[in-house]
Amino acid sequence: MSDASPHNGDLRRAILDTTRRLLVKKGYHNLSMRKIAQSINYSATSIYLHFDSKDALLHALIDEGMQRLYDAFSDIVSAFDDEPVARLRALCEQFITFGLENPEYYEIMFQLRPEQMERYPAEKYRRARRNLDTIAEALAEGAETGVFAVEDARVAASAIWASLHGTVSLLIAERVDIRIDRSDFIETAIRQTLRSYTVPSVA
Repeated sequence: MSDASPHNGDLRRAILDTTRRLLVKKGYHNLSMRKIAQSINYSATSIYLHFDSKDALLHALIDEGMQRLYDAFSDIVSAFDDEPVARLRALCEQFITFGLENPEYYEIMFQLRPEQMERYPAEKYRRARRNLDTIAEALAEGAETGVFAVEDARVAASAIWASLHGTVSLLIAERVDIRIDRSDFIETAIRQTLRSYTVPSVA
């Protein structure tokens, strides 16, 4: 198999993109370095120069997706620095938007859990956790100013995360009643999530 690059020299990018598509389409257990190599017309040896195993590839994709989400969250934090309610709403909206616009990344980040996959590296886990921390920080700041009623910001952030994940997962899987307007469903999910923690006089 030829190692002449058809990918403008960015073999690592080609490997990641191909793996992302194959993981979602074929599943973890049907994925191999050989199949990835065949898909991009390279030798498996070339792939091993960039990634030690398919688990390393999967970890890289999770890390990349989490970084993309964090970058989007960071823009929101900058835009709503002193407005915790508006910031939390925007974070919720961005989470759902990210999932719907990046379904392959989303499935790999949050839904792909192969039983035999190597443990996710601690340093990557810490980077991923920044996304949850961003939501927790908005809740904590809102609690300090009296606009949010929360006892534990991290627990509340995890509950919000779970609610948003459920919304995205149902939409990606097309399990929402077809009689329900998609935009109305998303808006209601976000509004109910915010209402759970917003002081009534502020809502």
